[in-house]
Parts: sequence; structure tokens; C-alpha cells
Amino acid sequence: MKKFFIIFALIILPVFAYEVFTPDDYKYQKEGDKLLFVVDFSNSMSEYLEHQTKVNQVKEMMTHILPQISNDTEVGLRVYGHTCNLIAYNACRSSELVVPLGLNNSTQIATELHRLRPRGMTPITYSLKQAVKKDLNSCDGIKHIILLTDGGENCDESPCDYAIELMKQRRDIKIDVIAFDVHDGDDLAQLKCTADVTGGHFSEADTKAELFRSMEDMILPHKNVEAVIYGQE
Repeated sequence: MKKFFIIFALIILPVFAYEVFTPDDYKYQKEGDKLLFVVDFSNSMSEYLEHQTKVNQVKEMMTHILPQISNDTEVGLRVYGHTCNLIAYNACRSSELVVPLGLNNSTQIATELHRLRPRGMTPITYSLKQAVKKDLNSCDGIKHIILLTDGGENCDESPCDYAIELMKQRRDIKIDVIAFDVHDGDDLAQLKCTADVTGGHFSEADTKAELFRSMEDMILPHKNVEAVIYGQE
């Protein structure tokens, strides 16, 4: 049986394999680093997990992690789902760069996080597109996105497909993904693909402790990460 699966993999892999980026160095350097947090403020973030809303757990975690980021790293914050729109078109474009990339702005990011409330939908792909095209477009150095979400895309787009297309055009952006209290198999597959094809790290966090640990593993310190070959039908 094992031999059969090996032969099957050798046959099927060339058909579905897609060449992806493998970063040579996934560690922060002393100059020119860019770190953009893309954080979910959709309505489901107001749900309770371990006797505390998920959004409050995220705010607590970010308050803990922000002061530990190197002063040489430019940090920014984009959020999505933070506005309530009855028109689907507008709801699926509820994404905003609330703190532009900059040095020593952890206090500003924490302030914005505590001000915001979960309200809308989950336009992940649109948010990643805005992050790449606008927030990071003119930046040099390592460009690193950390996407934190408690659900999959619900705006009729695919973050996985977008990540694949992105890697065809440029190789200077990595996307880490934290799936916080996500249990749907299709959503997890999409989110994992988004990280995998960009050479990023994917982590599932189902508790507050796992949320803290996932972010710490991505930030303190960064480790070399290899992208994997990802299949696409």
C-alpha cells in the first residue's frame, strides 16, 4: 500500500505542482524591515472563547507583542470588517490602513486596536490586495504581512488564488497566517495555502495561550521558513 501511494504521488505531482517562493533569509535585518499586521474585526470576533471575546484576546495579545518588536522595524496596521455595511459591495471593501508603516508606533497601533469594534464581513483577499498594492508597494527591504483571522474569506474571492498569482509577479513579500478559532476545513486549506505559497508560516490557534504562542513564534525571533510545493487543480 505504501508503495502504491509513492507511485501515485510521483505521477500526480507534476500535474498539480506549482513552483513557489523559498526565501533565503526569513530573519529580520537591522534596516529596512517592514511588518504589516492585517487583523480581523469582522462580526464573529465578538464571539466568546474561554469566557472572553476573541477580539479582546487579540487586543491583549497585541499589547503584549508590540513592545517586543525591534525598533529598527517599520510596523503598520490594517484592519478589515470594522464597519457595518448593508450593501455587500461596500461590506466586502471594509478594509483600512489605520496606522501606516513607521518606526516606534506601537503605542499608536495599540490605541487604534482598542478603539475598534467587530462589525462586518471578512474581506481577506481584498485586504491583502490593498496591503500589497498600496501599503507595501513602494517599500524596500523585507516585506512581511501577518494575517490574523477567525474565519475564511466570505466575499467570493480566494486568498490562496491571489497568493499564487502574487508569487508569479513578485518574490519580496511573505504572508504569515494565524487562524484563530477556525475549524472549517475549506477555510483552513485556503489560509494555509496563502501562507505556504509565499514561504510564510501558518498556525492554528484555538485558545488564548495558543494565540500568544503563535504570534511570538512569528516575531520572537524569526526563523528560516521554507515554502512548500502547493497543488492547484
